[in-house]
Amino acid sequence: MQIMLEAIKAKITLICASVFFITLMGTNLSISQETTETEEIILPDPIEILDDSLFVQSSSDLNSKGSQAVVSDLSDETQNLLGLYRLVLQQIDRLIAYNDYVERLIVDQEAQIKDIREQLDQFALIERGIVPLMLDSIDTLDKFIDLDVPFLLEERKARVARLRTIMNLSDVTVSEKYRQIMDAYQIETTYGRDIEAYTGLLEIGGVSRQVDFLRIGRTSLTYQTPDQEETGFWNKQDRRWEKLPNKYQNYVTQGLRVARKQVTPNLLELPIEAPGGGR
Repeated sequence: MQIMLEAIKAKITLICASVFFITLMGTNLSISQETTETEEIILPDPIEILDDSLFVQSSSDLNSKGSQAVVSDLSDETQNLLGLYRLVLQQIDRLIAYNDYVERLIVDQEAQIKDIREQLDQFALIERGIVPLMLDSIDTLDKFIDLDVPFLLEERKARVARLRTIMNLSDVTVSEKYRQIMDAYQIETTYGRDIEAYTGLLEIGGVSRQVDFLRIGRTSLTYQTPDQEETGFWNKQDRRWEKLPNKYQNYVTQGLRVARKQVTPNLLELPIEAPGGGR
């Protein structure tokens, strides 16, 4: 801006000098008459004035070119800053959009957390009600095994003991405890629908002997010594083991082979406790 002002001043000076020169030339005669008596007036050299004017004009042109270069540089820098400013605005818009997105996620997560807490509160109420029922179910299962036909007693009792242990474990969820209790009941239910042969110990005449057991659901539980010399059954009415007549020996032997899938199933004559205690 300073350079442009200087150029304008130079042009004004040039114009004033020209006007002054013309005025002086027009009034030369009158001035000559007034000064003839005493002194001589010295006029400025027009060539010098013209040279000075040309010098000022040249300097003004140079300064104008320099100013234009500066303006061009400033324009380029302004464009660069404008581009950077627009880029920053775009980034700000994206950040605002992302922040809005995150806020929506936070609102949704807070709603889910609230829902989960409500479910946990409800679960705590359910847990306080269901745990006593689970403990009662284990006690009921234990008593049922004691009153049931005495097959696989060690296995079934061990299952109940395992359930009691699980109930005292803090790292096992209530749902898992409940599932295992239901599994135990399911296993007991299947015992009433299948046929099974297994080997175990039985006290006969005060002596513990290894025998083969044949279980037909829960309706019949018989045993037979490996030498087939003795065959017996569990008397539900009297809750004790009794020997069977020899006529049942072959039936029990055949039943053991059927249970072990050694022969095809066939009709068997076995002692079954009838209502009223008869067979």
